Amino acid sequence: MVAYRFYPRADAAQDKIWRDTVEKWGEKQAVTYITGLHTHLQRLCEEKAIWRKLPQRHAVPADVKREAYFSRYEHHYEFFREIDNGDLSVMSILHERMNVPVRLAEDLAVLLGESRAF
Repeated sequence: MVAYRFYPRADAAQDKIWRDTVEKWGEKQAVTYITGLHTHLQRLCEEKAIWRKLPQRHAVPADVKREAYFSRYEHHYEFFREIDNGDLSVMSILHERMNVPVRLAEDLAVLLGESRAF
């Protein structure tokens, strides 16, 4: 069964989504939103047809030889790639109101310093 895993920046992003949602709308809504986000990620594992290829100008650095994809869940974009065993590796999760190209470039630049074992 295909699974998904998070790079540290994406993991930190989901933690921030949780905290911000609890602060603004309460714990019940945070549970609902994070559960939905994870349900969407699992759906991405099962349905490649809903993947959207990330334009090359926003893709992972050239020395990382994998295509990158994205999908939208409610107010967030999830950026990911498929690894050798077929699992998804979530590189970044960004809110729609962020400067997505700039923030994505920052998150992807960090990948250069992280293990490429994903």
